[in-house]
Order: sequence, then structure tokens, then C-alpha cells
Amino acid sequence: MKVLVTGGAGFVGSVCCEQLLAVNHEVVVLDDLSTGHREAVSDGAIFVRGDFGDAKLVRDILREHAIEAVMHFAGETLVEKSMTDPRSYFENNVRKSLTLLNSLLELRVDKIVFSSTAATYGEPVATPITEDHPKSPINAYGESKLMVEKFLEWYHRAYGLRYASMRYFNAAGASRQLGEAHNPESHLIPRILKCALDPSQEFVIHGDTYPTPDGTCVRDYVHVLDIAQAHIQALIGLSTQRCQGAYNIGSSAGHSVRQVLRAVEEVTGCKLKVRVGPVRSGDTAVLVASCDRLGKDFGWAPRVSSIREIVQSAWDWTQRHPNGYGLSNVEPVAAWRL
Repeated sequence: MKVLVTGGAGFVGSVCCEQLLAVNHEVVVLDDLSTGHREAVSDGAIFVRGDFGDAKLVRDILREHAIEAVMHFAGETLVEKSMTDPRSYFENNVRKSLTLLNSLLELRVDKIVFSSTAATYGEPVATPITEDHPKSPINAYGESKLMVEKFLEWYHRAYGLRYASMRYFNAAGASRQLGEAHNPESHLIPRILKCALDPSQEFVIHGDTYPTPDGTCVRDYVHVLDIAQAHIQALIGLSTQRCQGAYNIGSSAGHSVRQVLRAVEEVTGCKLKVRVGPVRSGDTAVLVASCDRLGKDFGWAPRVSSIREIVQSAWDWTQRHPNGYGLSNVEPVAAWRL
């Protein structure tokens, strides 16, 4: 299949491209490199530097490359920033996504897998969280993703667009070649690993008074390779089945910040300096997924999402890439097989 991947130079998008290529799909990456890395785009993918909100550019790509489906990862993702600058989230995540969808309609591309988030749920009223859980986002990031999900449902009803909104929980881990290199880094595991690389650094826990067993936030960490496989299986499913809609991607297991810290210390052999800081605005106490629907509709199950496997893969990548992209060794890519 010929697939356009927006945001394909970012963390999850780049790994999805890597795995699409490994199972012989044709990939075109569209990314403005505002937060992504050109070095993260796999050999074999066609790279176009540009804005997914540029309607003419998107239409030209769809025509020139005879695109059959889209994986849409591009957009703003920082929860904390969304609380202080919501305008950029509604501009980049909502308005530009609408422009993208209209271009798909015009060129008759009828399949899209959308990178959504567990932040659409807000504070959980039941755990584990199913896709039918009430949606009450407590930050602009989650609200912006939920708005795009609503667009997709209406475009399906009115125009026959086939879609899967993938609400993944905490993406983590690394493939052999590709890992996390955000600036600034907001994700928990790579932030802790930076401290393991330099034991003089202090790791700050954002609050320890949450209603959880040890007072720190509990999250469902899912390996980026499992996320990539879920996207690929959904893409194939949209072509062969009637199944569609919103799907959780997680491990169905929760780990607190302190539990992740212990896992990092065990994997790295480093004793970390830790202190407790203030709570961050927009953080929920517990987010743990039920992934039964994704398994039922597309036959997906997490395969490498134990916290030990996640931390080990991320640590291996971090040691090979202590300064992020551009200064790393290159290794062959192994396909993620069903």
C-alpha cells in the first residue's frame, strides 16, 4: 500500500514508517521538522519537508505518489504547554487536520489512521479505561485530539471516510535504530535515562500526593513497536473489514513514577538522585487502558510492553545515541512480524 505519513520524522511516526517499510509498504513522509529529525526518516521512505496544513502541498503529494491511505501523527503534543498556549493546539492539531481531511476527500483517499491520545478521557471514572469511557479532557491537548476524532466520525457518516483513531497511552521504548529525542524532553522514561547517563543530574517527580498507592502518577506504558504494529494492523483492517472507530493502545498495566524509577535503576545499575517537586497542571492521577476492542477487531496484542523490556530498549538506544540523532551508529532494521 502507498501510505502518506504526516509527522513521520517524529518518535512514533518514524518507527511506524520503519515498520511499514519492513513489511513492503511504500511510504511518503511529510514533516516540517519543527520537532522531528531528518535522521529519523528511514532509508526507502520518500521525504517531503513541509506543513500538513498546506492544502496544495498535500494534494500534490497525494496525486504524484498515488497515495492510498494516510497515517496522521503530525501536531503539538506537550500537555503542559497546551495549558498555557491552547491557541497553537487548536491551530495546529485541529484546523490543519481539517485541511488535511478535506484534501483527502478531494483526492478520494478514503483511509486514515489517526494518532490520538488517552488524554481525550480526562480524569478516569473507571479503570481500566474502555473506549466508551466518558470523554472530558482536562487539557487543550486532549481537547484538540477529541475534536479531530469527532471530525473523523462525521466524515465517515457523510462521505464514507474509513478511519481508526488510535488512543495510545504512554508511548515509550525504542527500536534498534529509532528512539526518543525531543527538545525539550517531556516524556518520563527518556528524562530518567538522561539522569542515568549523568548521575550528577537530579530527577524531579512532579507531585507525590496523588490518590495512588505511592502518591505518584500511574500510567500505562506501551512499547513504540507495539504501537507501530497496532497502526499497521488497523490500516490493513480498514481495507479488508468493516471495523473502525476509536481504539485504545496500551499494555493494560499501570506503573507509577516511582516504579519506573526503580525499573531504570535495575536496568542501568545506577542509583538516581530524586526529589519531589510541585504538581504539573493538566496531569491526571491514573491512566490505564483496556485494549480488548483493538484485539477483537484487528487481532492486536502487546508483545514487548513489559516495563522491563521498554526501559531496556530505551536504555540501549540512549547509550548508542547520547546526544540524540546525527551522532549515531546505523544498524539493520528487523521487521516486526505478526
